[in-house]
Amino acid sequence: MHRAAAILAAALASLFAEDGFIPLFDGKTLDGWVQVGGANGPHYIVEEGAIVCLPQKGNSGRLFYDREFSDFTLRFDLKMVENANNGMAIRTPKTGHVASAGMEIQIIETSKRTAPLRPEQHHMSVYDLIPARQGFMKPPGEWNAHEIHAEGRRLKITVNGAIVMDVDLGIVREPEVLKKHPGVLRPSGYIGWVGHNSRVEFRNVRLKPLK
Repeated sequence: MHRAAAILAAALASLFAEDGFIPLFDGKTLDGWVQVGGANGPHYIVEEGAIVCLPQKGNSGRLFYDREFSDFTLRFDLKMVENANNGMAIRTPKTGHVASAGMEIQIIETSKRTAPLRPEQHHMSVYDLIPARQGFMKPPGEWNAHEIHAEGRRLKITVNGAIVMDVDLGIVREPEVLKKHPGVLRPSGYIGWVGHNSRVEFRNVRLKPLK
């Protein structure tokens, strides 16, 4: 067996071995996924066993798994180039601005970034709402393990085994904030990625429904 094929087969076998988790990506195709928006051709492709968001002029569109989820544990690995920017959509509708109509978990590489960011714009923060702890990502070009656990109003996120957020979403209660981000109240919706003209790669995408 070719080495790359053997590695992929071993990875998929390990995914099936995780109790209750279902693979959302077969390592070969985008079956089950729907690309939404964007311009200038396809923005997400499969390359060497990973989903790749391609850099394009303008935003790179969105890629949603074509099934809604409520409570879940989502695991995936990601790899970024320097200054890459993307976002993880959870409990979001297919239309509308993800960070307001649903929730966007920020994906961003900042090792050499000079422009300042607000705390709630850093990696794995609930974009524009709740900051995540930093300092647990490997250098650009290396794979990083992520887990997002959403159960009711609880949101727990880990990066490479470190807990970067464990929060009750009920802390977001200011009327003006909820008016801007009504999606934080959504109990269910789609998951996927929100491209921002950067190359970001995802692999080993699997999910355990909790209800």
